[in-house]
Amino acid sequence: MGTLPQRQRVGAYAVILRDDRILLSRLSERVTRDELWTLPGGGLDHGEDPRDAVVREIHEETGLDAMVGPEARVYSAHLPGAWRDGRRVDAHALRIVYDGWVPVDAPEPRVVEVDGSTAEAAWVPVASVLDGTVPVAPLVLESLRDHRPARHQRLAAYALVVRDEHLLLTRISPRGFHSGSWTLPGGGIDHGEPPRVALEREVAEECGIACEVGDLLDVHDLHFGGTAPSGRDEDFHGVHLIFEATVPDGAEPVVAETDGTTDAVAWVPLAEVGSAGRPVLDLVTHALAVRSARQRPRTR
Repeated sequence: MGTLPQRQRVGAYAVILRDDRILLSRLSERVTRDELWTLPGGGLDHGEDPRDAVVREIHEETGLDAMVGPEARVYSAHLPGAWRDGRRVDAHALRIVYDGWVPVDAPEPRVVEVDGSTAEAAWVPVASVLDGTVPVAPLVLESLRDHRPARHQRLAAYALVVRDEHLLLTRISPRGFHSGSWTLPGGGIDHGEPPRVALEREVAEECGIACEVGDLLDVHDLHFGGTAPSGRDEDFHGVHLIFEATVPDGAEPVVAETDGTTDAVAWVPLAEVGSAGRPVLDLVTHALAVRSARQRPRTR
């Protein structure tokens, strides 16, 4: 057969997860006659930045506008005798794989590029990939094995405001984690921002009223993973500073910030907190438990 012509190709791809599914592209018959799914992505054009290439390829293959993280893994595959463009070659493939994500409200994937290497795009259950039900290229399994969720730690301040046996609560909008649940007013602390100043700002944005921040009641934290509001697969750790706070007598809250993570605010009777019709986050029950313990008379 003699020496095969050498062919080296550099491609950029992305692992895009949403809960228990992964975004994949099915290769067209011009690439393989057998059903085979792979990560969305493809070859770099000459002089093209890999991050630009993977965003372009994802749009062509799935119709979705993706974002990719700053870090990547590189996989190398040497394929002597591979079939490329109608002939046998000594192929060497370098694959740059990024962590990618698309907005949670993105439309269903669809192939944009006509007569390309992709025949179909879809969200595929990860379990079906791992158990072999869906045939995938080795790159998919290698990338899933090495994938780690993006780590995100967030420091936030919250206000426990009780007035006439009612608790001031805000409801999380679809733009936030745990949408539909109720929580204490407050939010993230900007870099360099004093926590009490941050809390005053957040209460004004979420409730439309000024608050006077009192003593630090406790520090609460929460660690969980899943699809973030951005669409990214995240390992999230929230650290929450809980302050006692007061608002002016007669102040009636109203959501002041539009398109934020709060879509409702209300004074809720303490007896109704955590009821079936008004689910609350653990932050709320924790804060009330600490408050109750502090008010309990001490015994010798």
